Amino acid sequence: MTIVSLFCEIDDFLSVYEKYKAAPQLPASQRPEKRGRSRTLHPSEVMTILILFHQSRYQTLKDYYEKHVRHYLRWAFPNLVSYNRFVELQQEVLEPLSVYLYTRFGTCDGISFVDSTPIPVCHNRRILIHKVFAEQASLSKTLSVGSTGSNFI
Repeated sequence: MTIVSLFCEIDDFLSVYEKYKAAPQLPASQRPEKRGRSRTLHPSEVMTILILFHQSRYQTLKDYYEKHVRHYLRWAFPNLVSYNRFVELQQEVLEPLSVYLYTRFGTCDGISFVDSTPIPVCHNRRILIHKVFAEQASLSKTLSVGSTGSNFI
């Protein structure tokens, strides 16, 4: 999926989501205050950048934003803000981003997991009193649970 098609899909979703969110609410008694400058980065742009970050190989959002978005994706996002402002803006899109990602889930047809890194349970001196995975795990072994399907389309 290209950046443009991802952005268009998110923007279409966001317009429908905002209409749905505003419909059952009571009208505002006062006009909301407008303080400071108007926003230059649209919520759909923030959501697009966050989704692209999770598809990339960068470890931190700051590195991705500063090193990749500011240099290589300037053509797609001409009105970029500073990283600190971007962190503030991503708080506003948490709810619509969660709903968008939830609508893109596939059906789960079994146990699914993200990471199968072994986690040490306890020190060897405490083996006899540890009873959580007594039937499944054995000495010097990790509990391995397989996945029968994928959660994502």
